[in-house]
Amino acid sequence: MLNMRIVCVGKLREQFYIDAFNEYSKRLSAYCKFECVELNETKLGSSPSDKEIAAALDKEAVDIERALGKDAYVIAMCVEGKQLKSEDFAQKINSLAVSGRGRICFVIGGSFGISQRIKQRADMRLSMSEMTFPHHLARVMLAEQIYRAFKIIKGSKYHK
Repeated sequence: MLNMRIVCVGKLREQFYIDAFNEYSKRLSAYCKFECVELNETKLGSSPSDKEIAAALDKEAVDIERALGKDAYVIAMCVEGKQLKSEDFAQKINSLAVSGRGRICFVIGGSFGISQRIKQRADMRLSMSEMTFPHHLARVMLAEQIYRAFKIIKGSKYHK
């Protein structure tokens, strides 16, 4: 069974995000082993310097790398990543599964994004949109798109 993991910097606090994410987690359990790993976001002051931000991202990168493991296909969620239609995203997941890549890890950074080190480690960079979304909403949206991908692969009517 395919293992799907979302590695997130920051924790969900709002109940409506938690409920939505949990709903997709439950739905995904029929298709894959799905889990979310929440990592602590480095606390910064209200106006951090570029150097402070870079140091925080590097610190978070260590935790992210530990959560990824060595054998995972890593997809970094970042604004400069490639945008895919849902059908193409489904095809990508299916091709990874068929090729024997048993673990897929998605990385969602915190308020200041993801370190360059993680982006370079990633096998793919993916963007949901040119628009900016709260990281907590992005987590729910990603879980929904993963679920949609499995429904597309199965030929379900969920995707219209």
